[in-house]
Amino acid sequence: METIGLQKVVGVSYRLSVSEQGEDEPVLIETTTDDEPMLFLFGESGLPERFEQELLGKQVGQRFNFTITPGEGYGDYHEDDVAMLPLDVFKVDGKIDHEVLQPGRSLPMSDDEGNVLRGLVLEITDTGVLMDFNHPLAGKTLHFDGKVASIRSATPEEVAHGHVHGPGGHQH
Repeated sequence: METIGLQKVVGVSYRLSVSEQGEDEPVLIETTTDDEPMLFLFGESGLPERFEQELLGKQVGQRFNFTITPGEGYGDYHEDDVAMLPLDVFKVDGKIDHEVLQPGRSLPMSDDEGNVLRGLVLEITDTGVLMDFNHPLAGKTLHFDGKVASIRSATPEEVAHGHVHGPGGHQH
């Protein structure tokens, strides 16, 4: 029977609950199922290293239940990563697209060096947009409870590209 390791495409069904420092009860934020598991290429997923460590060596049907602290996950929340940007930055052809620029919306942006970032729109004023560039799970403790739904060997193309292809994966 296959086990989780490098160059394996892994499918997991799980419940993800999060809590912040000082909170008593974790809050459920995401659920996947055996019919629609989260698929990832082990070792190339971009998920916290601790997540993959907890799954290493497991087989289909095995359950898991573990907690990842902010330091093991997406880091601490940094107030310095919240910034007011001039409204002009969001103009395209001299206009603001108000259907796109809305509080609660996550937008792709780039910094002065061309690095792509995602920012969460917090507030819009007459002159600027308050953006949060922290990872959405920064500062949160992650609680995973689930099971391994599938394991298969990655194709040479998936290994070369560093991600899963086909249903549940990247299409190109």
